[in-house]
Amino acid sequence: MNGTGQAPQGHVPLAVVVIDRTGDVTHWSTGARRLFGPAREDAVGRPATDLLPVSGALPQDGRAAYPTCGRARLDTGAGHPGRIDVLWWAYPLAGPGPERTLVLAADAAGAEGGAGPVSEQVAPGFARHTDFPGAERLARALPEILPSMSVGESARIVAQVLELGYPVLEYSHHDRVPVTADWGVSRRTERRERRAEAARAAAAGLPSPRSPLDDAEDLEYVAVRERLEFLNEVSGAIGSSLDLSRTVVEVSRAVVPRFTDVAGTYLREQVVAGEGFPEGPPDATTLWHRVALEHTDEPGRWDDVVPVGESMPFPVHTPFFQCMTSGDPVLVPYISEEMGNAIASQFEKRDIRPLITHRSMLVVPLKARNVVLGFMILLRHRERPVFNDMDRVTGAELAARAGLVLDNARMYTYQESVAETLQDSMLPRIAPRLPGCDIATRYLPGTLLGRVGGDWFDAVKLPGARTALVVGDVMGHGLNSAAMMGQLRTAVQTMAALDLPPAQLLRNLDDLAHRLGDSYLATCLYAVYDPIAGELHLANAGHIPPVVVRAEDGRSELLELPTGAPIGVGGVPFESVTVPVAPGDRLVMCTDGLVEVRGEDIGVGLATLCESAAHPAASMDDACDTIIRSLARRGGRKDDVALLMVRMAGIEGADVAHWELPAEPAQVARARALVRERLAAWGLSGAEYAAELMVSELVTNAVRHARGGPVQLRLIRSGTLLCEVEDTEHTLPTLLNAGPGAEFGRGLRVVARLAREWGTSRTATGKTVWFELTTR
Repeated sequence: MNGTGQAPQGHVPLAVVVIDRTGDVTHWSTGARRLFGPAREDAVGRPATDLLPVSGALPQDGRAAYPTCGRARLDTGAGHPGRIDVLWWAYPLAGPGPERTLVLAADAAGAEGGAGPVSEQVAPGFARHTDFPGAERLARALPEILPSMSVGESARIVAQVLELGYPVLEYSHHDRVPVTADWGVSRRTERRERRAEAARAAAAGLPSPRSPLDDAEDLEYVAVRERLEFLNEVSGAIGSSLDLSRTVVEVSRAVVPRFTDVAGTYLREQVVAGEGFPEGPPDATTLWHRVALEHTDEPGRWDDVVPVGESMPFPVHTPFFQCMTSGDPVLVPYISEEMGNAIASQFEKRDIRPLITHRSMLVVPLKARNVVLGFMILLRHRERPVFNDMDRVTGAELAARAGLVLDNARMYTYQESVAETLQDSMLPRIAPRLPGCDIATRYLPGTLLGRVGGDWFDAVKLPGARTALVVGDVMGHGLNSAAMMGQLRTAVQTMAALDLPPAQLLRNLDDLAHRLGDSYLATCLYAVYDPIAGELHLANAGHIPPVVVRAEDGRSELLELPTGAPIGVGGVPFESVTVPVAPGDRLVMCTDGLVEVRGEDIGVGLATLCESAAHPAASMDDACDTIIRSLARRGGRKDDVALLMVRMAGIEGADVAHWELPAEPAQVARARALVRERLAAWGLSGAEYAAELMVSELVTNAVRHARGGPVQLRLIRSGTLLCEVEDTEHTLPTLLNAGPGAEFGRGLRVVARLAREWGTSRTATGKTVWFELTTR
């Protein structure tokens, strides 16, 4: 069989062996038995390395990653004493189905000494840019040689051997072309022989001989070098960041136009969204997001049919689905009109035939850790050489390197999403208006990898229209710091509801941190604002001091507080400080990430914080933004930031009504009358009915359980109507299931149904039950 288009001048008896992906022999032809000795039943199922003399040139499992060939010495068995030379070829079988390697072998003496008997009609052909007339006959004959092979599969193998420029042994009476290969062929024996011949010629003063193999080897060396250089350049061009979209663009631009004319990149929709996805291979319902499209066509040609940003599933009977489910490259050397129509028919509402027909296509998977994250569709114009199996190997290597980079970016995106979700879930949703104060907050994540941190803020309603304000910072970063932050924040909320003094709360928080473990430290600033008394009560645990901006003259100052030790140090006392404030004053509390820059004294940042906090602003949000912008101009911020700003509006004495009632049943009616009169004076007659009913229920419970102590009743008007009833019983009331005949248990249910909000808390002398009504 030859590759010149002439009639065959001779045939070489071949041994045909097929090796599966585990390295075991799955087919052993009659020619293999004649050449190597073992019978079919003794060879099938055994490791190829035990049977073939070419194992030294193949990987340890006997498989070939790319077409290769060579010569080997074979010790014959008892029936064929002596040693013979064997010419062999190995072809990785690309395409659908399991991964396999086709190995062909022949007696070198028979090939070089003339025509041999025609035992099996298979021989490697050198048919690039030639018209080999025997392809159809060979495709029909292969199923007889390789059992369980369909005509379609055999046609694929013939296409690989005859159309893709594989290694050859071309034999005729007129010339003989040595064994050659496009890629990665080992010729140690031939090189040693040529070097020895060149040395002998040099010793005799003769010019060094040059053979056709020298030219082939030069071409091979150039091809290998170009491909390696290309892969190295691509590896250097991608992965400059952990940004997923940027990485995809880098991969696309690295291959167009050097390797391909069109490169479309698709990723699982969950990968783009930074989410996890189900285990197992994708299916026809899996959505793939088109994240990039690079091409050398005229501008706009692809935009309408395959726009970037679109998500779509891929039909089963397409090369794209085959690639994504098998995880192997799919090579289509030439998309004919018929194939283009078949592929296009699988897509609805779009005609992709003009974009793919008459082009060569290679679909390569983007995968990491055996998980397909996406795939690339590569197309070449008809003017360029079609993709061959060597390009398939190059594309697979390119995709493997890109897949690892994309997986790193994906994992970072996923972890970042998880961290941000965790951080967001732990940060409170604080109402912009609380009794006697307005609140604005900002949280800025860190700028480094693993940027989630332990910064937090919070605001908690307290009895007497007071508000607890807290800012904290767990030292360190990562999910563990965020988890510790969540525990401390929950503890602060719980202890604040107990109305503990600031110093006592920090003392209890420090004890809790020791019980949770000694791995983490945290700073914390805790303040209680009393809008009626016009006071701030503060305690500090190693945190940066807060800033107060005075409404009277616009002056800002850092509050001088006893610093205290961070939470978790243990055994250190905390002190409370009381600071008088006036209506309109602002309190600014933040974490050190806002003011601290590496290499700069923190005093510079604190001074900038004071200056920027004093700037006039139209709103609380504008004031926060002014502070953030002023401190961001210094640059260098890497830590996360928590900022809490409070405008302390205060509550005038005229908006507060307070009565002390004896613990007597007759006082319930008096309490209703007092509430009715005060609401009428405040112009809140619309809230009278609900307020009277709920006050009646709460005072009744207080009289019943007060143990003789007085009952305190207080009304506070501050945007809403706040009512508090305090008694001397420490046990907190709970909602009960009151049946039709039950005498008690309905009072709190009435309150829960009518109030905007309600709650209970312990005091130093008993408990307080409160409710809030909307008055507008």
